[in-house]
Amino acid sequence: MKKSIVAIMLVCTGFATIAQQDITPKYSNEFLSIGVGASALGRSNSIVAGVDDVTAGYWNPAGLTDVKDFLQIGAMHAEYFAGIAKYDYIGIAKPIDDKSTAGFTFIRFGVDDIPNTTQLIDASGNIDYDKITTFTAGDYGFLFSYARKMPIEGLSVGGNFKVVYRHVGNFARSWGFGLDGGINYQLGEHWRFGAMIRDLTTTFNAWSFNLDDQMIETFQQTGNDIPENGLEITTTKFILGTQFKTNLVKEFYLSTEIDLDLNTDGRRNVLIRTSPVSIDPHWGIEIGYGKWVALRAGFGNLQWIKNTDLTESLTFQPNIGIGVGFKSVKIDYAFTDIGDASVALYSHVFSLRFGLSDPKEKESGESSLE
Repeated sequence: MKKSIVAIMLVCTGFATIAQQDITPKYSNEFLSIGVGASALGRSNSIVAGVDDVTAGYWNPAGLTDVKDFLQIGAMHAEYFAGIAKYDYIGIAKPIDDKSTAGFTFIRFGVDDIPNTTQLIDASGNIDYDKITTFTAGDYGFLFSYARKMPIEGLSVGGNFKVVYRHVGNFARSWGFGLDGGINYQLGEHWRFGAMIRDLTTTFNAWSFNLDDQMIETFQQTGNDIPENGLEITTTKFILGTQFKTNLVKEFYLSTEIDLDLNTDGRRNVLIRTSPVSIDPHWGIEIGYGKWVALRAGFGNLQWIKNTDLTESLTFQPNIGIGVGFKSVKIDYAFTDIGDASVALYSHVFSLRFGLSDPKEKESGESSLE
């Protein structure tokens, strides 16, 4: 029963967002803002400057130039709201030559087996439970990435071509397209700077609806707006990051990064709330030993909460994580929240990353041994 109630609430919220006349809602395509990889989630997504693996296809495509494996693959699965919502990620990165890298990222956020009760009661008022069916509400993101090192030492740039597909059963669906851009700069031995521009040209989602007469009647009886075909636009978002990394003793290292999210969709309930741009900072730290083990922590999601006496308090969301590695395989874990820190919907998130070596080099090595 609990699962049904939460699932229905999620779907109704989705329909309500779609039905808004404003084509630039604040939280359009928000599933693409959750993040990928437990390594980043454990540091409160503070990774735009320091990302150097397959997940760069999502966080900052310019970081893909640091992928050294012949082929690197990443994967993650997470569940939220007591397992009702499922979030999946798969990423691939492949160096083309010593200066450029290509990547592909797939993201899905979905709720399956949602009861459809719009046909439960017929025109005569009779209830027929056999008419209850199920459907899926799913959001899908496909990112095609390319990154290249520039003639300036330490400078890399990259971009994403983004395709977004969203659907609510057979009732509503949309296709969207957009571009992301990223830049990464290594300054000396310790400092890295990064910038990510999401939805550089804004991302357009074209929605179409297929509602039968009985569903339209249900919407009218429940006081809901009837959705109409139209466009939904995701506005541009800037993310700026600065990382400092240094060796402590032997192979022990310390890495810390602070990022600033600059949202251009109006006033948000974040640390710095202004009408043209809202600024949301988040910070992460990692202490590790070589490529073998890493401990992580971070905080973000700073929000102003109104108290009963009408005063406001500033809250934040802490996250923790750990990573272990063996040769070319890395397993990461994060204890993190999907959203509002005041609700504390924390989940256990695991991700896997591994690299494949060039089979030609392996064959060459075997031949030389012979």
